[in-house]
Amino acid sequence: MMSKPLVYLDYAAATPLDERVLTAMRPYFEADFYNPSANYRAAREVHAALESARSKVAHWLGARGSEIVFTAGGTEANNLAVHGVMRRFPKANMVTSALEHESVLAPAGAYDCREAAVRADGRVDLDDLRTKIDDRTVLVSIMYANNEIGAVQPIREIARLVAEIRKERRTGGNELPLYFHTDAAQAANYLDLHIARLGVDLMTLNGGKIYGPKQSGCLYVKAGVELRPLIDGGGQERGLRSGTENVAAAIGFAEALEIAQNIRHEEAARLQILQKQFIEDLEKKVPGATINGSLKYRLPNNVHVTLPGQDNERLLIELDEAGIMAAAGSACSASNEESSHVLRALGLDDATARASLRFTMGRGTEAADIERTIDQLVHLTAR
Repeated sequence: MMSKPLVYLDYAAATPLDERVLTAMRPYFEADFYNPSANYRAAREVHAALESARSKVAHWLGARGSEIVFTAGGTEANNLAVHGVMRRFPKANMVTSALEHESVLAPAGAYDCREAAVRADGRVDLDDLRTKIDDRTVLVSIMYANNEIGAVQPIREIARLVAEIRKERRTGGNELPLYFHTDAAQAANYLDLHIARLGVDLMTLNGGKIYGPKQSGCLYVKAGVELRPLIDGGGQERGLRSGTENVAAAIGFAEALEIAQNIRHEEAARLQILQKQFIEDLEKKVPGATINGSLKYRLPNNVHVTLPGQDNERLLIELDEAGIMAAAGSACSASNEESSHVLRALGLDDATARASLRFTMGRGTEAADIERTIDQLVHLTAR
């Protein structure tokens, strides 16, 4: 008797590599392995391919190629944004939120950092954010879309707020810059990334979340924003990331980003239908089930639910045994015994947080997967 196929509902943690991405990368593992900094023709051709990938990424951001710094994923890009700014201005402070990924919160902890309040729907309180920014603030870092509850932040409104404060500073003779960074790792599959429309100075992207290779990504750095590098050496990536470039990863990331942005409207509409089905069936068939985070301002692939009286660790094990893969929160903090800092920021107590699960859908998700997952949750919670 054949076992049922696995149901994967943890696309926020990792996405499979798109075959088209693998095809684009393969030559740079084999025939075109040359160091792009070398002077012979074959190496110059590899360098040209790397710059073509940079231009492709820049196109989707409405940026210049010189503003794209390739990194080994989102964590490095976030660290470069935070440390890169704050090490230039060690007497300044920064403002973020309790919703941020650990790769922002951890480096931010090394500096004078304030956290803006979060509303119950998982969105940053703009009024409180305004009060947290003072004359010594040099960096505001607010993620575009949350990796746990899928809440989409008011990035354009935050950018307008930052622009207003810059204008006030100029009028008052304060020459300290104020930069706005956003971690867009979860947003790139479904949302607009055009930096002029968003109004950001720094933006993080992660290839491992968009069907590209893991340990690939970039930091967009607006022209005129000067950062201190994390790694010193040969001066690659505008001196911000020394070391021989991972050409295959950069080309794969650029290909994945182009695919994701080309199909984002169609894929978002498809997933919104599944998301609606998932939420309606949960609320109808599982007594007491409540959805965490905004329903209006939410990624189309995210369903984060609290199942009162349940233990999420036990549920995850039993779901896994039934061939269904989900998560309790961020994959990066899965080994942490503390309840989610994101759920605590929403005002959930520990017991409620430990009864919560995250389901994130993707290109391979079908209606049958949702039906099977709901049936299994009905069975497990009824026990």
